[in-house]
Amino acid sequence: MSKRPLIIGITGGTGSGKSTVCKAIVENIPSEKIAILEQDAYYKDQSHLSFEERLKTNYDHPLSFDNHLLINHIEDLCNGKSIQKPIYDYEKHTRKLDETILVEPKDIIIVEGIMILEDENLRNKLDIKIYVDTEDDIRILRRIQRDIKERGRSVDSVIEQYLTTVKPAHDQFVEPYKKYADIIMPEGGENQVAIDIVISKIKIQLD
Repeated sequence: MSKRPLIIGITGGTGSGKSTVCKAIVENIPSEKIAILEQDAYYKDQSHLSFEERLKTNYDHPLSFDNHLLINHIEDLCNGKSIQKPIYDYEKHTRKLDETILVEPKDIIIVEGIMILEDENLRNKLDIKIYVDTEDDIRILRRIQRDIKERGRSVDSVIEQYLTTVKPAHDQFVEPYKKYADIIMPEGGENQVAIDIVISKIKIQLD
């Protein structure tokens, strides 16, 4: 890698289709050229708290993320250094202290997460900022499916969390910050034209 990597931020509300957009990009770019940093992996370590205390954490607030570590990792990758990306255990509600994922420097770095535009320091690290804009009813249905399948949640608990923390946080910390996006992508992974434009920009960077 001879030049500074292109850093692409992909954001939007929960269930908006961010991961689908990431997947579409990855499928069109050689795997050895791209790395992904998910903001969800950078939830703060809570191993010093009891399980009961961890359950009270509002994961839909900016303070729940260790953006300082995320920014440091972005800078390390830009400087040609590999990093150990943390892994978050959603059932134990804390970071896995004995397990990480090695991420090597790549030409393209995708930073994906719901609040990556809210933090000015993090936002300023992104060369291209994409906001995936999807209607609320579609997003809550996707959230229910994901949390039941991947995080062992019940329907009632997902709906309660959505109404009490997810929706208010989206209105306060996610939606207002789409004004900083370079590209607003309606319907996410279904918007093939927008995805093609982003992929074309990436391929220019790789030439």
